[in-house]
Amino acid sequence: MATHPYGVLDGAGFEHLDPRFKACIPGPERLERLWTGARWCEGPAWFGAHRTLVWSDIPNNRMLRYDEVNGTVGVFREPADNTNGHTVDRQGRLVSCEHLTRRVTRTEHDGSITVLASHWQGKRLNSPNDVVVHSDGGVWFTDPSYGILSDYEGMKADSEIGACHVYRADPASGEVQRMTDDFVKPNGLAFSPDESLLYIADTGASHAVDGPRHLRRFKVGADGRTLSGGEVFAECTNGLFDGFRLDTEGRIWTSAGDGVHAYAADGTLLGKILVPERVANVCFGGPKRNRLFICATTSLYAITLNAKGA
Repeated sequence: MATHPYGVLDGAGFEHLDPRFKACIPGPERLERLWTGARWCEGPAWFGAHRTLVWSDIPNNRMLRYDEVNGTVGVFREPADNTNGHTVDRQGRLVSCEHLTRRVTRTEHDGSITVLASHWQGKRLNSPNDVVVHSDGGVWFTDPSYGILSDYEGMKADSEIGACHVYRADPASGEVQRMTDDFVKPNGLAFSPDESLLYIADTGASHAVDGPRHLRRFKVGADGRTLSGGEVFAECTNGLFDGFRLDTEGRIWTSAGDGVHAYAADGTLLGKILVPERVANVCFGGPKRNRLFICATTSLYAITLNAKGA
C-alpha cells in the first residue's frame, strides 16, 4: 500500500476559545492528512523505537502501520479480529482490544499473542474498546457493546454480562476485576501524568437520545487498584468524546465530532483543532512526543504541537 502526498489541508484551522490555547499551537502549524482509504480508523499506538504508528481499520478487519521515516503505510495485520483500541505497555509491547474475539490481548516481541482478558466471573466480555496500562502493570479497559450490536465491526451476539463496565486485569494473577458499574457505554480512558486521576468517556448517546456524552474523572487510590469520585469533567459540545490522551501539563486532547478538543486540567475547553472528518481517537508520537496523530473516519491526520504526550 503506497503512501499518498496529501500534505497540508487547505482551509484547515483552529477554534480558539481560551487565551491559553494559543501557546499550544506553533504559529505556522497546520493539520496534515497523512493517508486515507479506511472505513473507520481507530486506536492509534506509537512505537518510538522504530518511529511507526499502528492503528485499526475496524470494519475492514485489519491493522495498518505508518512509517514516519519514509511516509509509507502498509498492512500490519490482516485479519485482525476487528481490533479497536491499542496501547503500548512499559515493555514496548502492543496491547489490543479485539471486538471479534471479545478479549484483550498482548502482542509479544516475537509476534506471539497472549490473552490478558476474555471473561469476567465466567461470562464473556462484550467487546473491549479501549485500553491503558498503569505503571504497576495493571491493564485497564472499557467494555461497551459496540462489537456485538451488529456484524459491522464484530459479530452480533447477546451480552452475557448484561451491562457495560470498566475493568482491570491484574498483571500477576490475571484476575479481571470490575472497576465501575454505572456507565452506559464506557469508551476511551486515560490516566493523568501522575496516575492520580483516571478519565473515562461515556458515549451512551450513540444509541440513546438522552444518553451521556461526557468525560468523567475518578481519583485513583494509592494502591493503583481502586477508584473514587467519578464526577462529570466535561460535556461534549459536538458529537461524542471517544478516545483521548493527556499531555505532560495535564491537558486533555480528545476526539469529537468536529475535530480534536483541548481541555485544561480545570475543565475549561481551550480550543479545537478542526478536522474535516469525525475523529475517533488520537495519540502522541514522534521523536519529541509532540506530534499528535489523529484517527478520523477514513483517514490518518497529524499535527505538531507545543505539547508533549504524558
